[in-house]
Amino acid sequence: MPDNIYLYILVMALVTYLVRMLPLTLLRREIKNVYIRSFLYYIPYATLAAMTFPAILYAASSIWSSLAGFLVALLLAYRGKGLVTVAIVACAAAFLVGLIPGV
Repeated sequence: MPDNIYLYILVMALVTYLVRMLPLTLLRREIKNVYIRSFLYYIPYATLAAMTFPAILYAASSIWSSLAGFLVALLLAYRGKGLVTVAIVACAAAFLVGLIPGV
């Protein structure tokens, strides 16, 4: 089967357009259902978490140092620390755990 890059681009553009156009044409009025609104509200956060979490685990040379950085970041974020503080301390934790021999 010959590779036709233009066909691939056309199909990709069509699928992308349909995904964005269909909700606009099918749902013309405001969504008033509390459960659907709540579901749609959390979709960006769930998508971001699903895309970020695997990258976190393989960011360092050892999964243990990556996990340590993730847990430290989770704890600091839960306590309401700022983004820069969380990032710096999580990187430091991952680095320090990576220095332990055998880890």
